[in-house]
Formats: sequence, structure tokens, C-alpha cells
Amino acid sequence: MVARGRPPLVDALVAAGFVVRLREPGEVGESGDDDRADVVLLAASLGLRRVSQLSRRLAELDARHSPLVFDDGDLSALESCVRAGFDFVSPPYSPVLLRTRLSSSWERSRVTSAGQRRAVDATVSEYERDLSAAGELQAGFLPDVLPKPLGWELAARFRPARMVSGDFYDGFELLDGRRLGFVVADVCDKGFGAALFMALIRTLLRHSAEHTPATRAADGASDLSPRLTFGAGPLLHAVEDTNRYLAHNHLRQGYFATVFFGVLDPLSGGLVYINCGHNPPVVVRADGTRTSLRPTGPAIGMLADSSYQLGKVFLNPGDSLFVYTDGVVEARDVAGRRFGSDAMLAAVRPARSAEALLDTVDDALRRHVDGAEQSDDITMLGVHRLAA
Repeated sequence: MVARGRPPLVDALVAAGFVVRLREPGEVGESGDDDRADVVLLAASLGLRRVSQLSRRLAELDARHSPLVFDDGDLSALESCVRAGFDFVSPPYSPVLLRTRLSSSWERSRVTSAGQRRAVDATVSEYERDLSAAGELQAGFLPDVLPKPLGWELAARFRPARMVSGDFYDGFELLDGRRLGFVVADVCDKGFGAALFMALIRTLLRHSAEHTPATRAADGASDLSPRLTFGAGPLLHAVEDTNRYLAHNHLRQGYFATVFFGVLDPLSGGLVYINCGHNPPVVVRADGTRTSLRPTGPAIGMLADSSYQLGKVFLNPGDSLFVYTDGVVEARDVAGRRFGSDAMLAAVRPARSAEALLDTVDDALRRHVDGAEQSDDITMLGVHRLAA
């Protein structure tokens, strides 16, 4: 009870069987008893502004109901509080009437609080259902099974930091199965916006690549062998068209994505690729030597006239390619230390399969993190050419 002095109301409350604790206005919230009180009464003479402030403070303490105001002689102040919606008690302060009045107020507040809690619980449950549905929908954009051309293996790991992710990977056949396209991408930011942008980029890249004929020319492909040139057109135009569309139509949203897009000739082992500002994938040779595939152009979605160059590399029997998002190197342990590029490179070693390659990196990553909370999406893709 917040009042000045000892009002007559206190004697009536004691007579009604209540245990009364008096507080000065500045003491509200300073005692652990305040949020356990069954009923809180505030003197109307404190004024509507002060009563409202104290009411909010009690709500922050998770008090079980809104306070009542009592008439301590200032009828004008009492009227202001009542008009603002506060419940009240007024003289004569009869113990029997007080008990009935306060019990009724307590019961109304309890029912209201329970209703509010149910409403909050229902809202949270609905949000969780929507979030789960969004996660399931996003999972539908990822391939159920990766292609497996003769003599090759592909494997992937995907661990979003939240229910939805801005990372994605894909693998699909191109040009009547004569080429294999694969993509790993990382949309800036996290959450629903990044996930929606991810779905758009994945759809644009794949649709454009699958519907670009092999005969369509690719700038910068003149120094490629005929076998690599065959897949260069769909690759280059998919990246350019997607970038142009995003920059023209979604620049205001402020999203962009780093992308590694490769097109593989399974027969020769030739890989033509574009690295759009992405973390450099690692080619690990059968003898243990490693080569990083540096960016050949900027992230997509930033500038409509961005220029992209084609890169090329050959994978021989026993060689592997490791593609990843920055959630791998940025993963932190409980002390905040990053996994880092050096540790990742040390874990990328010759392997007998794509799964074995990812297992090695994943094991090193988990040992480093050692139970720390994941803060960024983690995606890894392994491509392995089987030994002859």
C-alpha cells in the first residue's frame, strides 16, 4: 500500500484480516514483497501521473493485477484516476465491505491476467507454427538428393543458426545431363528477409541456367577449351541475369548475396566457375596440395552492370573441391575465438569420398566450437572425383 502517513483505510484493512505493508512512492519496486502482494492500493492524492507510473512499475515486476486507488481526501485526484480506468475504494471503510471489494477486484484481475497469458501463449504458438512452416518451406528449396554423375560424389551439410537461413546450396544437371551445375550462396543478414531473398536467388539462378542454350555466347570464354566453353554460356548468363534483376528490382531492400556457381564436365573433370565475392572454395589434390578459387566478380544484387569473369580448374581422379559459407570460418568457441581460415584449411585434406571430406572438416569445427551457441548459418558442399 502506497500512502502518506497512516490513513484510516489501514485500520479497516487490518480489521478485515489483511496484512498491510506501507510503502512510500519511491520505495515501490525496491522490495521483493511488492510483486507478491495480492492487492496494491495507491493513494489518489498522488495524482494520475504518479499513479500511472507506479502502476507501470508494478507491471514490470510481474505483479498479478492492476492496483486500486483509494480516496484519501482528494476527490478531484480520485476522479481523474477513475476516469483513466483505475479501480477504486472510497469511505466509509467497512472491514466487511473492504474484504468483498478487494476480493472481487483480485478475482477480476486474476481472470484478466490469465486471459492475457492465454492470448500471449496463443500468439507465441501461432508464431512458432509459422516459423516451423517457414523452415519446412525453405527446406523444400534444398535438393533432396544431389546428382551423382558416374565417377563423382557430391555431399552437403546445412545447419541454419535459426529456423530459417540465408544460406543455400543446390546441385542440378544442365544441357541434357552433359554438365553438372552446383551453387553455394550466402545472403547477407539472417532471418525471414534473408530466407525469402535466398529463395528468389536460388530460383533465378537455376531457372536461367537451365533455360540458357549451350550455343549462347559467353564473354571471356575465348581462352577456354571447347569442352569448358560448352557450359560457360548458361553459367555466365545465369549470374548476369540474376544480378541485373536483383539490382533493378530489389536494391531498396538492401540485400545482396555472395555466390559460388560451378559447371562441371564429368568426363574431363573440367570446371568452369564464377565466384561472386564468395569465400574462396578449396581444391585439394590427391597429393595434399591445395588451391583456393578466388572471387571473379562482386556479390550479386549490388550493381546492375557488375562484370563477372570465368574461372577454370581441372579436377583429376582423387581430387576434391570444398565449398563453404562464412559461418564455417566465423564459428566461435565459448571464449569467442574464431575457427578461422587456417584451421579450416588444415582440416581440408585428401579424402576417399565427398562425405569423408565433410566429416573431417565438420569434426574439427565441432571440436573448436565445443558446445558454444551457433551464431551464423553453416553450409558446406563437397565434390569428389573418385580415384581411377
